[in-house]
Amino acid sequence: MEKFKIKFYPAGKAIEVPKDANLLSSAISAGVYINASCGGDGVCGKCRVIVRKGKVNTQPTGMISSEEMNKNIYLACLTTVQSDLEVEVPRESTIGLEGLTPEDIHSRFKGFYSASEKIDSSLSELAKRKFVFKPQVIKKYLELEEPTITNPSSDLERLTKHLRSIPDFYPDKKGPIIPSGLVNIRQLSGLLRSSGWKITVVIGEKDDTWELLFVEPGDTAIKNYGFCFDIGTTTISGQLVDLNSEKILGTKITYNKQVVFGSDVITRIIYAGKKEGLEKLHLAVIDCIDQIIKELCQEHNISINDVTCITCAGNTTMIHLLLCIDPTFIRKEPYVATSNFMPAIRASEVGIRINHRGYLNCIPGVSSYVGGDITAGVLACGLNLLEKPSLLIDIGTNGEIVLGNREFLISCSASAGPAFEGSGLKCGMRASRGAIQKVGISKDGIVSFETIDSDAPRGICGSGYIDAIAQMLKAGLLDKDGKIKDAKYERVRNSEFGKEFVLVFKEDSGIKKDIVITEVDIDNIKRSKAAIYSAAETLLKHVDLSFDQISRIFIAGGFGTNINIESAIRIGLLPDLETKKFIFVGNTSLAGARYAIFSREARDEAGEIARKMAYFELSVDPKYMDEYMAALFFPHTDLNKFPSAKD
Repeated sequence: MEKFKIKFYPAGKAIEVPKDANLLSSAISAGVYINASCGGDGVCGKCRVIVRKGKVNTQPTGMISSEEMNKNIYLACLTTVQSDLEVEVPRESTIGLEGLTPEDIHSRFKGFYSASEKIDSSLSELAKRKFVFKPQVIKKYLELEEPTITNPSSDLERLTKHLRSIPDFYPDKKGPIIPSGLVNIRQLSGLLRSSGWKITVVIGEKDDTWELLFVEPGDTAIKNYGFCFDIGTTTISGQLVDLNSEKILGTKITYNKQVVFGSDVITRIIYAGKKEGLEKLHLAVIDCIDQIIKELCQEHNISINDVTCITCAGNTTMIHLLLCIDPTFIRKEPYVATSNFMPAIRASEVGIRINHRGYLNCIPGVSSYVGGDITAGVLACGLNLLEKPSLLIDIGTNGEIVLGNREFLISCSASAGPAFEGSGLKCGMRASRGAIQKVGISKDGIVSFETIDSDAPRGICGSGYIDAIAQMLKAGLLDKDGKIKDAKYERVRNSEFGKEFVLVFKEDSGIKKDIVITEVDIDNIKRSKAAIYSAAETLLKHVDLSFDQISRIFIAGGFGTNINIESAIRIGLLPDLETKKFIFVGNTSLAGARYAIFSREARDEAGEIARKMAYFELSVDPKYMDEYMAALFFPHTDLNKFPSAKD
């Protein structure tokens, strides 16, 4: 088979591939992460590359102009290799996964994705959740009596009998302590005698049963660590915790490497059905988790062998891909998951590198589109304990909403699309360095803005679009239906996609191109905001409630931490209520996972929440489409619902 060498710039990485290999797949294999939010279907136009040298075949597409073709600019997903190549990947085509240092990660997510201390402070003021500290895995130092001729009980019997004799020992009568298997029994006799009968036992709770995981010589009880993770569609957040002291030792956030296979869960489910697709998606998320574990352990001088437990929260699709379970039927009617309650397993079964006997536990979900991340969110903010009805809204590609209090919980999921992640928009980008996140526009058309990390502007993230559209409405530059008005300002001009508004001219941008908002972009945002608002309103009407009867609205997730409430109300994303009713709660998925790893009480409550929560399928309610159509205006067709937007 004829093979060719590809060299990617500026990464400097090279790979050898067979003739007719797909250029996007080749880049991924080489560790070059190109933005392909559509999963390689050639419809998002994000994977532009420049072929400096060599021959390729490419499929024609409206995403690439003839002028770009003349400059050897192609979509990597529609291009195949025909010779040795030198390929340049422009900065705007990358998703920045390679070479992320701890400083880069902190800077990149500063002010957008909540750090652990922000999560803790917001939740402590909100619900002050306190659970009895009983972690899933414990270590206990023991000094056993040596056997004698008058007390010749077996080594294993002697060990388990000693454990049961400890009055305040954590594994109570809820389940028996059982041996962990032949591997421990084989080494037990030698280990007991070589350690002088002074040992540390490691015991874990698994499906209401206590298991003797392993035995170590001497006193190692102080070395017991765990990790909790939020497995998000776009980002993965991880925390290293001390299972003895209940302390958070470190937090890291990185992009989910699955983004190279698609920006949303539906695209990834489709990709999982391709040859080796499921395995690639699985390995991508495991690689992210292993990297976070490795870096945090190195920073805190902790042996990976002393990590005994992991708890993960994520949407149903992400958990299926984490465990390498086929997610096909999640997207096919009647939308059924393989399981919403995953049993605790060995982390090593899925390739996560901690102690080979350590546990991996997943927070239970509710349905195919309301997963363990939402269960963890309810647990973290205490929605299930409140007296008055409240809402939890997780704004993202899938807008999950929970309505309830201590009497009831009901949830729904609206397909908002990836617009709030910056995908599918001409100058959209994720919330990384250089993304415009705040915008001001005066009546005279003067624009001011802020970018993440104060870097030169490279594009616009979700919160930036919300601000920009709200400001355009306020300045009279935009109609209710999302059409840009004719204006004398040079920032308003015609394009092939209708009118567009120039937010940043190329001489002031970090990509040497104009950063614009098109009418097509505005239409995408309009559909996304309509999906979320109408879902919340339909859910309320389903139980004969209105927004005025809601006590609190919790805004969860990374996206919510930087959203301007007034702007979100002006465009009709959030209901027109007093701003004090809106509470940012940060990454409640990660917070809920942390509660669960520290406390059996929290794990039990998470299970109760998932079992109690009803799921309301919006697609079967004809009222939802009526509400959705009514919300396809800024802010809404019924301005009485948005009195503050009448000015």
